[in-house]
Amino acid sequence: MKEDNTLASLVAVVGPTASGKSALGVWLAERLDGEIVACDSTQLYRGFDIGTAKPEPAARHGIPHHLLDVLDPTEEATAGGYAQIALRVLDDLRQRGCLPIFTVGTGLYLRALLEGLADLPQRSEELRDRLRSSAASRARGHLHRLLDRLDSAAARKIAPNDEQKLIRAIEICLLARKPLSEVHRGGRSPLQGWRAVKIGLAPPRDALYDRIHARTEEMFSKGWIEEVRRLVASGLPEKAKPFDFIGYRELRAVVRGEMTLGASRTAIEQATRRYAKRQLTWFRKELGVHWLTGFGDDPKLQNDALEYLQSQGMKVSRDTQTRGV
Repeated sequence: MKEDNTLASLVAVVGPTASGKSALGVWLAERLDGEIVACDSTQLYRGFDIGTAKPEPAARHGIPHHLLDVLDPTEEATAGGYAQIALRVLDDLRQRGCLPIFTVGTGLYLRALLEGLADLPQRSEELRDRLRSSAASRARGHLHRLLDRLDSAAARKIAPNDEQKLIRAIEICLLARKPLSEVHRGGRSPLQGWRAVKIGLAPPRDALYDRIHARTEEMFSKGWIEEVRRLVASGLPEKAKPFDFIGYRELRAVVRGEMTLGASRTAIEQATRRYAKRQLTWFRKELGVHWLTGFGDDPKLQNDALEYLQSQGMKVSRDTQTRGV
């Protein structure tokens, strides 16, 4: 792994869901003596496997993967918590001379790691309970309207039905006595000792939508609905965060008899396309990304990515050259 003065390199592969980030990450790891570090809020949770597109063992090609299945469904994933455990992984990889290759689906988590987070107030369960009660007794969209009054810029970035993020944003505004966007501008501690090299995947939109459709069908064929039935039967709390993930909320409704399987397929694909659009919007604002048009499993794109990383000082491992990978 090439070092620039005292800086070690890490690679971040960013892009929308279904763009082939995992495939490209593994391909690069095989050639650059790397290991994969997942950077996806959904893949942190144990038991929620098919719908979060966790790489299956065969697709990992023997490359170690970090930060998969590290939380129970009843635990809360946060950007700050992710950054803390990612730092421990980085320390380990540096000591072993391995290149960290982040496959990034959750842009906020990458930003929390690279740029740090502001000094945010502690959670207040009392305030959170009041906000939940208020939302339950008011018209739909109450929390979003409340946040809009407190910080319209923050409200524009959060979906009106994302109760968890809305409550946290309102909580910060009220406890810090200032808008969330102002809180985030101060007190950051960026990552020290590392140089991030970012590669972005930008498939054509229609081709991406075709991939999303094909992957959704593949998830169903692998037993996604059966996985959700097991999770519901396991007695997990009603408000366990992973049940809010795309697909899991729809399929839980199917299990309960509240939605047909056909309607769930349509809803899942629509939600996934919207999510892919939001991801691309976020990553387009990320500084220093080297964008490549296409999917991560395309051989030409893979070689273009490798050439770019070599231009940034990273070298193909001797073992790879000997094996002819």
